[in-house]
Amino acid sequence: MELKYKGKTKDVYKMDNGNYCLRFKDDVTGEDGVFDPGSNQVALSIEGVGRNNLLMSEYFFKKLERAGIRTHFVRADHEQAEMEVLGATPFGKGVEVICRLRAVGSFLRRYRDYVEEGEALPSYVEMTLKNDELGDPLITEDGLRMLGILTKEEYDTLKTMTEEITDIIAEDLQEKGLELYDIKYEFGRCEGEVTLIDEIASGNMRVYKDGAYVQPDDLFDLFFE
Repeated sequence: MELKYKGKTKDVYKMDNGNYCLRFKDDVTGEDGVFDPGSNQVALSIEGVGRNNLLMSEYFFKKLERAGIRTHFVRADHEQAEMEVLGATPFGKGVEVICRLRAVGSFLRRYRDYVEEGEALPSYVEMTLKNDELGDPLITEDGLRMLGILTKEEYDTLKTMTEEITDIIAEDLQEKGLELYDIKYEFGRCEGEVTLIDEIASGNMRVYKDGAYVQPDDLFDLFFE
């Protein structure tokens, strides 16, 4: 396999069959040794979290595909912590899509004059450009369209898919006594269609239990217990 990209939490390889391999690491993002899914730097390593994130991603990708949502997932190799995926073209240089159900994290820091911590939000969707140097700046629908990153149809599809995916994941977590506060996705164009890519795991979401934040290395055990 040919190494194509070294990421913060995963490395990407081109496979001989034309697909790609995502190799999950035990690194998680955050600051000062504290996990934060919205951070742009690696804060710490947690033994086994890479494999756990692969297992959660496989679980959710399969569940979403059964619901008719297109993903890039092909198969998973649990022993190697690797996931085979279809190739996809990013929107621009990469767009991250966040769905927020409660006011925490960067949303609270930006709008704390108007919202209380933990206040419920109506599946609020926002998008950012992937750019670590600029801190993944927020971008509006008009900006995405003006810059040629997304068409109006793609934006509408992205937003609708994000809401549908979040409903499915939040309901699944709720059945296990867990509450989803926010979650981050990546999408791309795969065979000309908007497709969910990357991963769906502890490093992408904030989850609470009985009002207390669940650490990413604890989420796997709570989720699959």
